[in-house]
This record gives sequence, structure tokens and C-alpha cells, in this order.
Amino acid sequence: MSFKVAFIGAGSIGFTRGILRDLLSVPEFNDIEVAFTDISQHNLDMVTELCQRDIRENGLSIQIQSSTDRKIALKGAKYVICTIRVGGLEGFATDVDIPLKYGVDQCVGDTLCAGGIMYGQRGIAEMLAICKDIRELSAPDVLLLNYSNPMAMITWACNKYSGVRTIGLCHGVQHGHHQIAEVYGLEKQDVDIVCAGINHQTWYIQASHEGKDLTAGLLEAFEKHPEYSRTEKVRIDMLRRFGYYSTESNGHLSEYVPWYRKRPNEILDWIDLGSWINGETGGYLRVCTEGRNWFETDFPNWMKEDPLEYKAENRGEEHGSYIIEGLETGRVYRGHFNVVNNGVISNLPDDAIIEAPGYVDRNGISMPHVGDLPLGLAAVCNVSISVQRLAVEAAVHGDDKLLRQAFMMDPLVGAVCNPKEIWQMVDEMLVAQEAWLPQYGAAIAEARQRLAAGDLIPTRPYEGAARLKVKTVEEMQLDRDAANKNAGQSDKGKDREKV
Repeated sequence: MSFKVAFIGAGSIGFTRGILRDLLSVPEFNDIEVAFTDISQHNLDMVTELCQRDIRENGLSIQIQSSTDRKIALKGAKYVICTIRVGGLEGFATDVDIPLKYGVDQCVGDTLCAGGIMYGQRGIAEMLAICKDIRELSAPDVLLLNYSNPMAMITWACNKYSGVRTIGLCHGVQHGHHQIAEVYGLEKQDVDIVCAGINHQTWYIQASHEGKDLTAGLLEAFEKHPEYSRTEKVRIDMLRRFGYYSTESNGHLSEYVPWYRKRPNEILDWIDLGSWINGETGGYLRVCTEGRNWFETDFPNWMKEDPLEYKAENRGEEHGSYIIEGLETGRVYRGHFNVVNNGVISNLPDDAIIEAPGYVDRNGISMPHVGDLPLGLAAVCNVSISVQRLAVEAAVHGDDKLLRQAFMMDPLVGAVCNPKEIWQMVDEMLVAQEAWLPQYGAAIAEARQRLAAGDLIPTRPYEGAARLKVKTVEEMQLDRDAANKNAGQSDKGKDREKV
């Protein structure tokens, strides 16, 4: 069995290497074609060298096709796996730092809120260009597996405007599934769940063990858990008030709704600084910066460590390899996928990208009808969907009026800022990100003129309620295991500098 899989943004060492391991752990895939592409020759060379070593040590003869020319990688590909981060850490820093001047304190800023909206503007423009190459060069039945954030916005734009069939993939459902099992003292495989909603606001609307419903007791179970009662305060409060547990981490969820990060003196009440993902200001930017610095410094040691073993028991939980396995071998796989709604969740808009249970086999990807979400959950999701729709249309058409409306409708931005502040913040972000926003040429010129004219709303330098210092390489060397783990967490959504 042979077909070609292309990785775009392959310079992310942990993620690319892990997905390749998952794919090549399938016995039928021992002679597939693999192509890597990235705009950084340096990172691409390092990742290719490491993955090629893994392949060789597992006794396979696959030769990775590695090139900074994505057209070479895409030619003839049946599956394309995308993990790009347009603008790299330079663009990401403006997503976090400029909104802070206006009091918008984000933990991540890659899905919603000011940072997520602008991340979408950069990502959608480039993804549509990538999809043009896919249409022209890849196999007629090509499937794009998108791991890049903002997941819903990019997947929405690709499906509506690119002509390339696109599925969005995320691991949030799996992580929360583990937590639900843990608070009940059970194994994950013994707890059956159904999640439905939108990416990063998906809800465990069913959870059961041996036919017994677990949903009703979740609040008490999480409140009593010695760790989660401290680290998941936002998720627990949403569970308390809306009746269902959310897939997404405490830090992520806190910036998608208007209630937990709008007053600086209250933010620390809802977060925990034991891990960035629990709500640290700019936490993901910090670990991505540390991960990049560590990757550059420590790569020679990665080559000295044992290679990954391509065994079934070593496969990860990312959906991508299992989807490809189901389509190619006919083995049935059940997961949670991001797709165009088209009635799957009946009280969310048909054009939205929803996340819901799906099944994969040789016949394709099937999405069973979920029906209505509980009314409160649908309300939370619908607010975010309105932001996403505005942001997608703004990015595709270079319409800064729609962009500003997306900012106004965003729950946290709207809770913190007034309209004049929002208008000025968008001007600042457009100008700062000009290198990655080709569709906004005229709007950026006008924004620059307004900023230069003076008479601006006063802002103030603000580090946020809970910002930590970026560790030096020397500090990270004191705990290599933690640094390696951090590098793996931070590189999904590889840095993608100016295109």
C-alpha cells in the first residue's frame, strides 16, 4: 500500500516526529511516501535528520522528501497535514502584547479574543494560498488535515473558499476524557463520552461507565479532586453554571468568555501558575519562546537519544494517523472532528465549523446527527461562532470593518474595551502585522495615518495579572526532561515567518 503524505510546517520537532511515528506504526504503511516542507531550511534539516534516523532504526527504507519548496512536497500527495503558524513568534508576540496595553489579558490568544482573531487573519490568507497549490498539484481526492489554529476559522475558510476538503483536528477532547476518568478513579478506555460544540468550546454532553451516567456527578468529583480543584477553576465554574464540562484547558477557556479575565484584580482568583495552560498571562507565548530556544540549543542531544519505536503501543492520541488508517485499510475509527456543521448540531448554524463525534472507515468520514446542544451551551458557542464568521469573512476579503466588528463581538474584548479603544487597538495590530497581511494593504495605510496623526486614546504598559519571565537556556538546562516536554508542547503550529 503506497500513497503520499505531505507535512506543511514540518519544522516542528515534537509534533512532526510524533505524527510520523503514529503513521509508520501502521504495518500497511511501511512503504508510503513522506514529504516535509517548511520555510526554515535550518529547522527542516534538523527535523528531517532526526525523523530519518528513526525510520532507519525501525528497519524501513522510506526516504523523506524534504524541501523548502512546498510545491515539491505537495505534488501527488493524497494527505496533507498542516501545522503552520504564520508570523512565527514575532507575530504571536503582537497578538499578546498590544491587547495588553488596552487591558485585554490573554493566556494563549490563538483561537478567539484579540490574538486569535488576528492569528486567523494571518493564517487564512496563507492557507488559501497553500490550498491553491494543493488543488493544482496534489491527488484529486486529497484530504487536508488541519492542525493549525485558530482551528475553526482556518477550517471554515478552507472549506468555504479553497475548494480543498478539510478536516480540523485537535486533542482537547482526549485530554478532558482522561480527566473525567481520573476524577472517578477509572481508566479512560472504560469511560464512554460524547462531545459536541465548537473547537475549544466542546462539551462532554454524555459520559458513562458500564451504562451508568457520570455527567450528573462531575461537579462534585472535580471539586473534590486534589489537583483539578486548584488548576481548573474556570472549567469547574462553567460546569457549575452551565451543567457540562468543557474540553478546553483553564487558560484557554478563561479567554473565550467575558467573565474571568476582565478585571485584573480578579484574574488570579481563577488561574493557577503551576503550568502555563492553567491561565498564565501570555503563557503559551512564553513556552513557545522557550521551546524554540531550547530546540536550537539542545538538538544535538536529541540525536544521541534512543530513536522512537514504531509500535502500536507507542502511538499517540492525535487523530490524524487513525483517520488515514481508517480510510486506507477500512478499520473503523471513532474520534471527534471539526467539520462544516450541515445539521449535525441542530441548534448551531449550518455553515459553522463544529466539533462532534465521527466515524472513519474505507467509505469515508461519517458524522452522526447529534441534535440540539443544551440551550446554555449553544448560547456560548453561538457567540463565538459570530466572531468566527466575521473574522473569516474579514480575512478572505481584507475587510477591516468586519475585522473591527469581530473584535467588538468578541466576549472578552467587549467586556474590557469600549468601541474607540477597539478601533485604535485594531489599527495598532494591523500596522504591527503588515508583513503577514497582504489583503489589508489599503486599510493598513489608513491605520498608519490615524496613528501618526496623534490624539490617541492613552494606553499604558501592562505586563498582565500573571506574567512569568521567559527562562534562559541555562535555566532550562537544569531540568532537561522538563525542557524537552515543554518543547514538545509548544511546537504544534510551527513558527512560520514572513512568506
